[in-house]
Amino acid sequence: MPYKTTVWTVDNFEQISEKNTQLIQASLWIKKDEVVAFPTETVYGLGGNALSDQAISRIYEAKGRPSDNPLIVHIAEEGQLKELAAEIPEKARILMENFWPGPLTIIFPKGIKVSSKVTGGLDTVAVRMPDHPVALAFIKACGVPLAAPSANLSGKPSPTSAGHVFDDLSGRIPGIVDGGQTGIGVESTVVDCSVDGAVTILRPGGVTKEQLEEALGSEVGLDPAFTEKEAAPKSPGMKYTHYAPDAPFVLVDGSREFIQSLVDKARAEGRRAGVMTTAENEKFYNADAVIPAGERSRPETVAAALYDTLRTFNEAKVDVIYGEVFPKTGVGYAIMNRLEKSAGGNIVAENK
Repeated sequence: MPYKTTVWTVDNFEQISEKNTQLIQASLWIKKDEVVAFPTETVYGLGGNALSDQAISRIYEAKGRPSDNPLIVHIAEEGQLKELAAEIPEKARILMENFWPGPLTIIFPKGIKVSSKVTGGLDTVAVRMPDHPVALAFIKACGVPLAAPSANLSGKPSPTSAGHVFDDLSGRIPGIVDGGQTGIGVESTVVDCSVDGAVTILRPGGVTKEQLEEALGSEVGLDPAFTEKEAAPKSPGMKYTHYAPDAPFVLVDGSREFIQSLVDKARAEGRRAGVMTTAENEKFYNADAVIPAGERSRPETVAAALYDTLRTFNEAKVDVIYGEVFPKTGVGYAIMNRLEKSAGGNIVAENK
């Protein structure tokens, strides 16, 4: 049924608590097994009771998301993990101590209370504790762990503001907790700790491989899947095309001159062309829309601006978008993971 989507604005969120009137109002919907969008330090999530099949079904319905794509469960206190995980491996415990609250999702063996709809039918569950005062206070107000994928229509760029959520889901969900712009801008890193003695990154994100290895004092693996071929993905973002703007997005591994030549060719064919670049290169390009996503010298700014930039191209009404590539180091690995999925494998290399 269509909803009149309410927006609950939360001010002074650094001092926010679960007793905040706006959060209490929003939490009433969660207690009815409905869904509510809320901010985290990465992107906005679409939350529903992780222990309720009905609530999880509503998440999939609102997003238009395939039900075999597992969801991440968000908690506010470590005690809630007992309801979710059958056990906590030692390396998972080390990562929790170092990175929770924060943009790290850990995959555990699943406990008996977790809805199978959350896990995509798997025997593991993905859990994180967000580092955002509004998120933590809202989860506490709800009184249950919240399964919460990004609060966007499936396949669209993830939302980093309440306005993005409203654009995608107005009329599809009861409400949005508006806690302002998110900070990190790309989703959490997902690591699998469900296999004894091994830690593997399933999705790069706000916590880097280097940071994980420093905390553990040992090497962390990279899952070779990171593809659309995984039959039963353990992590969100491993199976389907994501983060796509309205126009076809082409990722270009080449010089600025090569990118400009692609723009010129498209415009000669009568197509409006856009370039996704950085502040350092913005003035170089001549296109119908040139939009910088942060600064190349500070990749964390690129990550923070990435999804907002992709959505801005929708307003520019271009027919094709060409995007620059970034080094796969640190947070650059997460940036490239998202850009490659935005392009749906449409990557052009100058030397080929």
